[in-house]
Amino acid sequence: MKYYNIILQLAIAAGITVSCADAPFAEFKTEKPESLKKYEYLNEYGDLKTYINRTAHPNFKLGTGVSVSDFLKQNLVYALTVNNYDDVTAGNAMKYSSCVDAKGNMDFGTVKKFVKTAKEAGISIYGHTLCWHSQQQNTYLSGLIADKTVEVDPGATEEKEDVRVDYSELKSFPYWSAELVRPEVKNGVLTVENSEIRNNFYDIQYHAADNIATTKGGSYKLTLYIKGSSAGSLTAGLGGWGNVISTTLNFTNTWQEVSVELNNIPVDKSFVILQSGNFVGTYEIKWLKVTHIEAVDSSVSYESLVTNGNAEGDDVSCFFANEPTVSGTHAATIGASGTGADGVGRAFIVKSGNNPSQTYDTQFFVKSSIVLKKDDICKISFKYKADKAAGSESQTHTTPGGYIHHDAGVSVNFTTQWQTFEKEFTVTEQMVTHDGIKPFQTIAWNLAVFKEANTYYFDDIEFSIQRKGAGIPLTPEEKEEILTNELERWIKGMLESCDGYVKAWDVVNEPISGKDSDGDGYYDLQSASQPDDNGVSGQNFYWQDYLGDDYARIPIKFARKYFAEFGGNPDELKLFINDYNLESDGDQNMKLKSLIHWIERWESDGETKVDGIGTQMHVSYYMNPATQASKEKAIIDMFTLLASTGKLIKITELDMGIFDAAGETILTENLTDEMQQNMSDFYQFIIEKYFEIIPVPQQYGITHWSPTDSPSENSFWRKGEPIGLWDLNYNRKPVYVGFLEGLKNGTAK
Repeated sequence: MKYYNIILQLAIAAGITVSCADAPFAEFKTEKPESLKKYEYLNEYGDLKTYINRTAHPNFKLGTGVSVSDFLKQNLVYALTVNNYDDVTAGNAMKYSSCVDAKGNMDFGTVKKFVKTAKEAGISIYGHTLCWHSQQQNTYLSGLIADKTVEVDPGATEEKEDVRVDYSELKSFPYWSAELVRPEVKNGVLTVENSEIRNNFYDIQYHAADNIATTKGGSYKLTLYIKGSSAGSLTAGLGGWGNVISTTLNFTNTWQEVSVELNNIPVDKSFVILQSGNFVGTYEIKWLKVTHIEAVDSSVSYESLVTNGNAEGDDVSCFFANEPTVSGTHAATIGASGTGADGVGRAFIVKSGNNPSQTYDTQFFVKSSIVLKKDDICKISFKYKADKAAGSESQTHTTPGGYIHHDAGVSVNFTTQWQTFEKEFTVTEQMVTHDGIKPFQTIAWNLAVFKEANTYYFDDIEFSIQRKGAGIPLTPEEKEEILTNELERWIKGMLESCDGYVKAWDVVNEPISGKDSDGDGYYDLQSASQPDDNGVSGQNFYWQDYLGDDYARIPIKFARKYFAEFGGNPDELKLFINDYNLESDGDQNMKLKSLIHWIERWESDGETKVDGIGTQMHVSYYMNPATQASKEKAIIDMFTLLASTGKLIKITELDMGIFDAAGETILTENLTDEMQQNMSDFYQFIIEKYFEIIPVPQQYGITHWSPTDSPSENSFWRKGEPIGLWDLNYNRKPVYVGFLEGLKNGTAK
């Protein structure tokens, strides 16, 4: 029985020394299957590159695509490559994402080993690729042009107002006071008159403001604009009944702001209490305010969720009021001039009826412009008053009428004077959902707590949500500069690692889309808005979206600069624009015509030079004769167009599948002898037409993309298809003959 040793034959032909003692593949033998005996004639042929007439075609290179990791092992793949080809293209090892990690760190270790091994074998490298949208580090590149971080002052604070009472707005004193001396509002100021010293300082005392939302344990500042008939003092406090923090506040006989700090407030809802039994004379107060100091996160901003909160415009889409169920007027109105909290503007008016059955028989709603989620941080503030003093309840809703939760935390007690409410709160699970499905979007005030007919006023309503970490967007010019620098860094690193040995490159890969959106008669560049590629999802980054339509000039400039800088002869560098579907019959070679148009544009600056055009040619043979004839005509048309450019022409990634008469893909396992012969003839046709149509000075080379068939498992590229000149066991196939006949016949002249 006859045996043969494929690896040993290839290794010996490649000049690899093999000993029986230490060669890892010396004893590998296979019995020739009966199905292969009919192909024994293929063993009589020589290696592919021996069929090229080098005298007539001195610049032509025959290439193949390789897995660099396999090539570096210097066994079977290496032997097959150096025996049959002049030139190699790395499948992935020289692409951006293979050399740059997710943090932007560059590692060209594998590239350097690849260059060294190829150089020692006397085989050239075709570089693939310097600028492409696919197989990029998308997250890293997008991060380079992300919004600029807002500078944060960790010590920043701001004074926030909790309540302000302007006595000029009050017609009478609305708060509690002891009976001995009652404050009065006279001529727009609060006036306290005392004719003699009292037994106790608290014999004259009153609430100067009420219903103040405080934080237990918090620190606050009380400020009065005050003047006495003479200099004096009073006791000022903040807290609740039997639980007040107080201190002495001094004043003079002239108007001035006087402030005191009150720390460790013991309650969550407070009043301001003033006690002045020790002062004889009269003092007046125009206004008072309670404030507190908060640390400010400078990276936090608030986005308003309502429009026309001050009621000055006509847009009331964020505000609703329901009809009272007993009596009264529908309340979805805006007050007339002069009713606003500022005394001159407008306010939202809600009217309730007498003797309501439920507290929610009259409601006022504030609706946010978005659906709120758990843990959203919100802020609400508003001014409020009523014709008659009354209480309220608050609820959260999905929409007006869509009740979720009883307490929204914004219940207030109305007085006849304008008051201010402000609160920041975090959206809770209970506020967000009802039956697990309805999100919180609306706050409602139940206004029928008061059983008498009443009119309620709301003004200066602000409902907002916290947005943290919002940055400042970069300008287009800033993004262009950053990405230009990154492209330069990448190309410089790659060219340095190649040390002048790699003299031809796909400088820009697959730039052209299949769409003409602007109607100029040519396909647009690919972009994120109209991709037309086979890139890996999530790893596409379209440089042209940021560097502009003339972006190809940039990598061309850097490639020439750094090739020369790192040991290359500038006259030997050849830069190609490479693309696929240039041979397409479906659009009458429109993609190629568009590519030629774009190259002419890029070169119009008088500086940019594109040396060549790469056509990938991932073709298929069609068992339908009419379809196949159309494909062959389009290939002839493509070569004719390419020749007319005067540029170097390279078939960069030639491989072939096959379709049946119905247009369905035929897998390797279903291939017949007839089909193999058809594919062989098609290879011969393509290669002969290349040499026939492309002038000799423009013939730069042909690269067969995959030496072997594609596996049926774990293959990304044309899975299970018969794309190789060898099968998966490295046996030559009939297409091998068609390929070499094309080389032999094509270069014969």
